[in-house]
Amino acid sequence: MKLVEMDALSLSKEISNREISSYHAVKTYIDHLKTINPVLNCLVENRFEAAIEEARRADYTLTTEEPRGRLFGVPISVKECFHVENMTTTGGLSYRAGSREQKDAEVIRRLRAEGAIILGKTNTPALCFCQETDNKHYGRTNNPWDITRTAGGSSGGEGSLIAAGGAAVGIGADIGGSIRFPAHFNGVVGFKSGDRQVSQEGNFPYVDKPEQERMLGIGAMSKSVQDARLINQIIANEQPPNRSLSDFKIVYPLPHHRFPINRETYQLITSIRDTFDGELAEEQANPPFFNEAALMWQQMMSIDGGADMAKLMVDHDRASPFGEFMKEKFFRNSDVHPYLSWALIGARLFKPTQKQINQIHVALKRGDDILEDYLDDRILIMPVYHSPAPVHGQLYQELFSIRKTFLNYMPNVAYANVWGLPSLVVPVGMSRDGLPIGVQLVSRVGNEEALFQFGEQLEKRVGGYNRCTAHDEAVEQAEAELV
Repeated sequence: MKLVEMDALSLSKEISNREISSYHAVKTYIDHLKTINPVLNCLVENRFEAAIEEARRADYTLTTEEPRGRLFGVPISVKECFHVENMTTTGGLSYRAGSREQKDAEVIRRLRAEGAIILGKTNTPALCFCQETDNKHYGRTNNPWDITRTAGGSSGGEGSLIAAGGAAVGIGADIGGSIRFPAHFNGVVGFKSGDRQVSQEGNFPYVDKPEQERMLGIGAMSKSVQDARLINQIIANEQPPNRSLSDFKIVYPLPHHRFPINRETYQLITSIRDTFDGELAEEQANPPFFNEAALMWQQMMSIDGGADMAKLMVDHDRASPFGEFMKEKFFRNSDVHPYLSWALIGARLFKPTQKQINQIHVALKRGDDILEDYLDDRILIMPVYHSPAPVHGQLYQELFSIRKTFLNYMPNVAYANVWGLPSLVVPVGMSRDGLPIGVQLVSRVGNEEALFQFGEQLEKRVGGYNRCTAHDEAVEQAEAELV
């Protein structure tokens, strides 16, 4: 196995056993990133010199003492939204590029305390506010399997980078599929943690609306389920109980014309059911409140009409989303990407009334109680999206259309956000066009270990991560020079 294909846990063991030096690992990944990034535009700010120095210190430490930390000497990448000391957090906005952060986000602090070495930060859409990774400051990220297609978002840079083997493991955040879309489109493992299980301190933009905070999950984007488990163990505030997979029923979705799914994705889900036939109890059903999920997600994301995001959009209080959108449409001279300004126009137009907000609160309280019981012994297998990665721009049109087509395309992703549920995406196959397809496993908070167990079974028996090697020209030469 090439070094750039190793997951973090495997690499950590080899570094700790002195089979590979941290310097060798970090230098190999840096050289690889220099090869792939001009094509993918996944890494937007690097700290290569600092990472090399940290790797040298890690190797020196091993000459006199035992390794400290579960990620000792392991090179990782992080989503641009997380503060990293002495790096910028722009949110894809040029006016924020001049200042550097004074301290690490809490999740970064925890990863560094375990010995992780940060290579750099990865691209997002502006303010992480849509599912396509493009912004006016850093530009567009491409899918490594086909650069004419989306990498997803908002953790699209992270998904693209991990798919191409740009770090041992990465970390993202998800309030509307922002980990799971890129995991599915790029063919990596992605884990969205459940309601407030991981601190968002040092995440930008900070989510301070309770209705939205419950939807936010932070977790790994990785090459293996074991890495997703490891990262969750490090960053989660509480550790889930160790429940056995045999205690659970596997729930497969009912097909419905309102919620399209392409034939290849449906066939892969059917093949999973065939693979585990008779081994685990199963049922075919859509979970409670599934039909309402997409609309509730849109209303919760628009709870203030996008007012807080609009304040962050520019460095003064005179701009409006509509004005910025029209400037870009007619003159191409707005500093704000139209993906953001159009989405904020939509948030203002579809801001829920106070009566609707009250109805949301009642529904959330009732639904939380029902799902706590329903998901106590169930794991849902759900598609992430109706298709593999679309061409650039198509996903945005489907999710932000005035025709409200998000009601058809978002339920599978929105479900875990609205109800604050942990969700694990595992690659399970490829389309006939050579694009990855993943499925997500969903249950309630406290059942994370069962999700990881089932995810590992899917890796072994159905699919799993395969690195995209399409942009590898200089990797062999770089590794040979290190030797």
